[in-house]
Amino acid sequence: MLRGRPWILDGGLASTLQEDGFSVDGDPLWSARILATNPDAIKKVHASFLEAGADIITTASYQASIVGFKDHLGTTEDEARRLMDLSVELAQEAIHEYSSTLHNEGKKVLVAGSIGPYGACQADGSEYTGAYVSKVTPEDMKEWHRPRMAALISSGVDLLAIETIPALEEALTILNLLREFPDIRAWLSFSCKDGKYTNYGDNFGEAAKKCYEMAGDQLVAVGVNCSPPQYITSLLEKANPTLPPPSILPRVVYPNSGEEWIAGKGWANGSKWPYDNEVKKWFSLGASVIGGCCRLGPRDIRIIASTVASM
Repeated sequence: MLRGRPWILDGGLASTLQEDGFSVDGDPLWSARILATNPDAIKKVHASFLEAGADIITTASYQASIVGFKDHLGTTEDEARRLMDLSVELAQEAIHEYSSTLHNEGKKVLVAGSIGPYGACQADGSEYTGAYVSKVTPEDMKEWHRPRMAALISSGVDLLAIETIPALEEALTILNLLREFPDIRAWLSFSCKDGKYTNYGDNFGEAAKKCYEMAGDQLVAVGVNCSPPQYITSLLEKANPTLPPPSILPRVVYPNSGEEWIAGKGWANGSKWPYDNEVKKWFSLGASVIGGCCRLGPRDIRIIASTVASM
């Protein structure tokens, strides 16, 4: 599905919403709350990434879950599922409106259903450490992920983006769950703390290999996201010898800005790292899906798309 052509992924939805004046930090639902309070704002962000050159739009479901909506919005289970559906519909509507213009007619754009880690629902930054993995059983994680995954799939996503996963154990748990939906494809991307290890401390190359071995053809790409861009090249270089060639298993990379996320404070401590100098190198190392995560907005995606177009 993602082999061959370079695909431009969108950027950070929540951080772009913040630039538009929305407050999400510290909210246990993060940007998913805006599905209920101002869905048009989410659609506007999707449109801005499309105009910047994105070929893949991710849904506003990273921190969304059936349980989360019931606990923090007071919804019924049916209402919670409707909000999951809405995250897909907004992406589809933005793509339809963008593609219906004469200039963009016929351009293929995919909808990737965002499946964030279990730690995201804790709203305590543990998604960046994986600290919860030793405290939560695989079955508990499955029970949390299953209904959100099922809702996104039934709403018609083209594939799933299993993203910002800090630990191999959770990655394998989700991929095991993916087998319950044999007709869907997914990419899986880890969050990493340096040029070798995931945020939880797993060797990235070995973790990526184990994921491929478990998921087989259901895994259409593997890589890294929401990690400092200065680590991406090293991670790809170390992982590539352990993985099938990119023509068989493409790599996906979408780093954050290189700044630090601090629980209770948000993004701080530093400025954007010059990731644009590395895009060609990432592509040469097998990344056929390249985009941005937190703190990388439409302007950054436009730079990435322009760089890829010039290769």
